Order: sequence, then structure tokens, then C-alpha cells
Amino acid sequence: MKPLENKLPFYAIAALLFAVKTYMVYRFTFDLDIDNFLQEIILLVNPVATALVLFTAVVWFNVNRQIKYTRRIAVLLSFILYFNVLYFRSFSDFLTIPVLFQTNNVGDLGSSITTLIQLQDIWMFLDVIVIYVLSRYVSRDMQPLHTKAKLRASVIAVALLVGNVVLAEIERPMLFVRTFDREYLVKNIGVFNYHLYDIALHSKSKAQRVMADGSEIKQIEEYTDKHMKSDQPSPLEGVAKDKNIIYISAESIQSFVINKKINGKEITPFLNDLIENSYYFNNFYHQTEQGKTSDSEWVVETSLYPLSRGAVFFTHSENETNAVPEIVSNHGYTSAVFHANNKSFWNRSVMYDTLGYDEFFSESAYEVTPDNSIGWGLSDKDFFKQSIKHLKSLEEPYYTKFITLTNHFPFEMPEEQQTIDKYDSSSSTLNNYFTTVKYMDESIEQFFQNLKDAGEYEDSIIVIYGDHYGISENHNKAMSQFLGKEITPYEHVQLQRVPLIVHIPGHEDNRTISKVSGQMDLKPTILNMMGIDSEQGVSFGTDLFTNDVDPFVVLRDGSFITENYLYTRDTCYDRDSGEEVESTHCEPFKAKAQTELDYSDSVIYGDLLRFYNAEYKESSETETK
Repeated sequence: MKPLENKLPFYAIAALLFAVKTYMVYRFTFDLDIDNFLQEIILLVNPVATALVLFTAVVWFNVNRQIKYTRRIAVLLSFILYFNVLYFRSFSDFLTIPVLFQTNNVGDLGSSITTLIQLQDIWMFLDVIVIYVLSRYVSRDMQPLHTKAKLRASVIAVALLVGNVVLAEIERPMLFVRTFDREYLVKNIGVFNYHLYDIALHSKSKAQRVMADGSEIKQIEEYTDKHMKSDQPSPLEGVAKDKNIIYISAESIQSFVINKKINGKEITPFLNDLIENSYYFNNFYHQTEQGKTSDSEWVVETSLYPLSRGAVFFTHSENETNAVPEIVSNHGYTSAVFHANNKSFWNRSVMYDTLGYDEFFSESAYEVTPDNSIGWGLSDKDFFKQSIKHLKSLEEPYYTKFITLTNHFPFEMPEEQQTIDKYDSSSSTLNNYFTTVKYMDESIEQFFQNLKDAGEYEDSIIVIYGDHYGISENHNKAMSQFLGKEITPYEHVQLQRVPLIVHIPGHEDNRTISKVSGQMDLKPTILNMMGIDSEQGVSFGTDLFTNDVDPFVVLRDGSFITENYLYTRDTCYDRDSGEEVESTHCEPFKAKAQTELDYSDSVIYGDLLRFYNAEYKESSETETK
């Protein structure tokens, strides 16, 4: 067959095919919000500009290599784009370099990944097939052969990319300062340029530790003392002194299931009853990002924000911390984590040592069989049942955390163990979700009974909190059906509320507390309840049982919630009504929110607590002498 008489060089044909595919992914898979005509132009220009730059690099090789490398680039870029699609389907977010380093988590994802892969995804590789077929018939004469032609091709590609960046800066001034908002970056510069920018950020963050010094931590400590320190004694201060502390990290549970029914049946009957005899915070927000459960652990134990990229458990597992397990160990407590998963998942085997835990009862401490496993591993009921013997082995008083597993995406529950009907919506994820939430509720009820039977209940304080969201934005249509209202940006933030229940045997009256609060507040709260000085180290949280500090919760994407307002995606809302209000109402809090995120990042990236801990240790030794 004769070579095709194509008008364009082969690399340009491949680039345009790839650009069309990329645009379709942006528009219909990522479903990026387009607010004005300029954003639409940028979304059209970016895939073309980026594809031309990436494919034009081949012109500097000879003709045969140009064709060969064009094919290889098409395959490589297609897989990068597809991995982002899979990640987005699960988390409504985009990959970062730190996340890619978390490869030892992949082996444990199992059914989660297979659930995300869809048969129709084959269309994402059709352009690669076309490129491979065309490569056999393209005319060599139409490829750039001379330096002048190669230079012209490169200049055109780079000029288009520069034009894209200029348009992006016009549409979104200071775009590259908004590193916490990956959707803005992808929408304006594209997923591939975003990845290059992410590489630069990653390199910069690695250098921060080398350049850090002790003066920074003092400035941050002054800030937290001024804005978070309560001068009001907590009514529950010392109530947990010498008592056992039991945290239950409830996987993927959100507050919207509390006191709700499906076909007349309560989704969480035990938790609903428990709330009537506990302290319940109904405006409590998770503050996690890409690290999900590990982020919640980080926030709860350190009262520092998670990172905007990756998970601290991976990226900074050797940092000095001032975490609760380490603090309570100095006051006679034995600390332990119970989680029937691989000990290396989320790098826990390393990070728990860093946080100061004495014991980690991982998967190897449990008898796990196909008969007692659901979804990701050991069922919650068997997990709690088998944990009792390990709990009783600990020297009292103890500080412990139980991390549940069954209510994990993709929310698999064998039909014979389902005790509530599946929901009927367009989202199988949401439909299944209620069956696993109900199972987790039953398992927690069983655990309470196990504690009573083992004699561990009366002298323990039990804190149950949701670790992160379970239903992402990808299921907004089904969520809108369940809640009976549109999922606006305001409602999306409200869906980040997770249950927080503080159960103290003997305090049997209903104490629902509606103040705005977040996972950041648990460290100072629990330490004050234990009668331990909570002012050790830098803490961005406030005791939940005090009221002299204005409520203020910052989410990792830059959204924040105050007593009266909620801010997200450049819009200010009345917190109670959800109505948009003048941006001036939220303006005074924007700088504060960014300051806290920046300060917390500085502590982590610079490993600043090494300076604080060294100074604290030195002063303690001086006092002892």
C-alpha cells in the first residue's frame, strides 16, 4: 500500500487525536465546571497546546525515530490520563507525585480498582490504535527533516502553551498560588502541565527541611496560642483522668445517615440511641485530603492539617511530632492501635512508631479467613470480637484506637448479611453504602456489649468519629435524590460533616452540641479530659467543650466554616440558610484560613517540631536539675 498523502506531519496528527480525547475527558469525565466563555476557550486551547508540546519533541530525531517515539508517547500519555480517570472516579481528585510514591498501597486496593475500571473505557485508547495503524502508511517526506522546520514546529507549540498560561492567569489571577485547588489548576493548565507543576512543588517541599530553622516554630506557636488557646476551663476537664480512652475510627461514615431511614428502617439505629446518652456534635467536619483515613489519624493525633498533596504518613513519616500517644505515654498510659489490615498499608508500621504508639495489632494479630471476611478484609463484627483479648492484655489505663474496615468503598456486603434494603438510585455505590453502614452500626453495638462483658466498659470513655467522606461528588445526582435537594457547593461542604460521639458511662443525658468543629479539635479536647496539659506543642484545634474561642473550621481545599458563614469555591454563604451573601462577610476569614494552612505546611515540610521538641526537652531537663 502507498504511503498516505497526509497534509500534516505524523506527530501533529497524533497530537490532535490525543488533544480531542483529552478534551472529552476534561468535559465529560472530570466534568470540569465552566463558568464563562474564557474558561471554555482555555479548555479547548489547553489540550491542543499541551499535546503539541509533548509530541513535537520527536521532531528532533530522525524520521524513523520520530514515528517510533510518537507511538510510544501516545501510549505513555494515554495511560497517565487513564490513571487520573480511575483516581478521579474514586476520589473526585487528581493524582499527585506523593500519591504515586504510595505504590505499596496498590496491592491492598483489590476490588476497589476493578470496580473503577469500566468496559467503555476502551474508547480512551482508540486514538492509540489509530496512531499505530497510520504509522505504517505515513509519508516520510511529510515529516520535519530540516532544522528550520523543526525549530518552527517547536516555536509554534511553545507559543501556544505560553498563550494558554497567559489566558489562565487572566481568567484566574495568582493561579499558581492556589496549589490547594487542583481542579482550578487542571481546568486552566491541563492535567499534564499540572503534573509538571506538581513535580516542581514536590522538589521545593523537599528543600524546605534543609532550609528550616528554629525561629519559624516560635512564630507559629505564638499564632496558635493567640487564636486557639482557650482561657475558659472545660466543664469536662479531668473527667477522663486515669480512665481508659477508646477511639473508634468509623470508616467512611457521614452525618447524613444519622437518624435517617430507608423503607421505614433506621440506617444507624444503635448510633441514634447512643447519641441520646452521649455528647454528640452535629456540625463536626472531617479535615482530610488525599491521605483519607491516614490523614484523619494525623489530624486527630497531632492537631495539624494534612498536606494538600499525598499523605504525611508516607511523605514525612520520619518527622518529629508532638502526638497524643507520645504525650500520654509520659503520663502512665499504654497506647495501642487495632486495625485488621496489612501493617504496611498507609505506612502505618513506620508512622505509628513516629507518633509514639506502644502497640499495633495489625492483620497478623487476627484470625482472618474467607468466611469471616467482607470486602477489604476481616469483617467489623469479627474484628471487634477478636480485639477484646488484645485489649485486655494492655496495662491500664490505656489510650487505644480501633479502625473499622467493612464500610469501605466499593461497599461490598454479601446479600445474606444485609439487614437493610439497598437504596434505589442511579448510583450502585450509594445504593450499597447503606448496607455496609448498617453493618458497621451493628458491629459497634456488638463491641459495646463485648466491652461490658469483658469488664472494660465502666472505666472507659468511648469516642466515635467518622474518618472521611464515603460518597464523593461523582454521586451527586443520587445524593440529591436521597436528600431531596440539589447538591450545590454549599451542600457539598455540608456533606463533609461526620459524626462525633463522646460517650462517658455515667453521663447518660442527651447533650447535642451544634458548635462548628472539626477533627483538629480532638487532640486538645481529649487531653483536657484526661487532665493533661494540652498546650504542649503547636495545635490548631480548640477544646470542644469550651466556648470562648470563635468556632472556625478550615478544610484542606481552602473552604472554611465559621459560626455564621461558609466559604467555598470563591463564594460566601450564610451557614444556616445556604443562601449566597456578599463576599465581604467572608473576607476577614480568608487570610486566617490560608495562614493556618501555610503554617501547618511549614511545620511538616520543615520538620519544625524537631526544634520545638529539642527546646522542650532541654528546658525539662533544666527544671529537673
